[in-house]
Amino acid sequence: MKHICLLSLIIAAVLYGCNKPQPSAKRVIMLALDGISVEGLQTAQTPNLDQLLKEGVLSLKTRDVMPSVTLPNWTSILTGSGPEQHGVVNNGWQINKYTLPPVEKDAKGYYPSIFKVTKDQVPNIKTAFYYNWKNLIYPYNKKYFDEYSFEEKDGYEANYQKAFDFIVKHKTSPTLVYLYSVHTDHAGHRSGWMSADYIQSIEEADKAIGLFLDKLKQEKLYNSSHFMFLTDHGGGPKGHGGVTTEEMIVPWGITGPGIKKGFQLKSPNNTVNTSPVIAYLFNCKTPEAWIGKVPSSIFSNKN
Repeated sequence: MKHICLLSLIIAAVLYGCNKPQPSAKRVIMLALDGISVEGLQTAQTPNLDQLLKEGVLSLKTRDVMPSVTLPNWTSILTGSGPEQHGVVNNGWQINKYTLPPVEKDAKGYYPSIFKVTKDQVPNIKTAFYYNWKNLIYPYNKKYFDEYSFEEKDGYEANYQKAFDFIVKHKTSPTLVYLYSVHTDHAGHRSGWMSADYIQSIEEADKAIGLFLDKLKQEKLYNSSHFMFLTDHGGGPKGHGGVTTEEMIVPWGITGPGIKKGFQLKSPNNTVNTSPVIAYLFNCKTPEAWIGKVPSSIFSNKN
């Protein structure tokens, strides 16, 4: 009887190992530019982003969350939830400085992010967070990053290189990279949304993105990667935080294996859907507190 029980356990273990979900995505790279309005993206000359998004799905009707403020919105993008769940309701949020507590938190008080979800569920995944606005990293437990880097004075070129080096270094591992720049938003505040300064900032970002993508192509890592083009809000004339369409409706895009090509998403979409999509790509379960969902029409194998 003991031998039979032991044999049953071995068979069960083997079957579990065979049926255990494996990551379907090799890497997901989030190209994150702050304060990009739909009109701004359509007006600027962005040949590199245009080509990238032609290879996948683009939405020009995605809504962000209220308030249309930077930290609440990026937190919502990276946690699949609105401010009413994660509690980040303004740009001054810190782990011990908040008004509304999160509905769920880890041992250190952080709401679950896509970095926690993937770290907990995807074996050997490597995660990185590159940013140039110091408050941006505050809502996340840094234990879930293999690398993070802050670049001062609106700089972003060094972080683009670091992100590339990180991806190459871990090219055989599942990888999740967040690559962000705030310089576009600062141009809007400084000179106005749709000003020449603002449009130029988008075009400068496009050049940096193009060089980054070219290097990934040279390393033969481009075709096996999923890319997401993300922003947090629009704006105008020199600010944001309200509920106008210029502030609340933003571009959102995704490309990569299994994603429809040349498809414009016209069904309702929200930026909180970003992290659930990433979780789906890595075959991860999402926390019950998350409210975002996966827009199934973006996949080439789904209706």
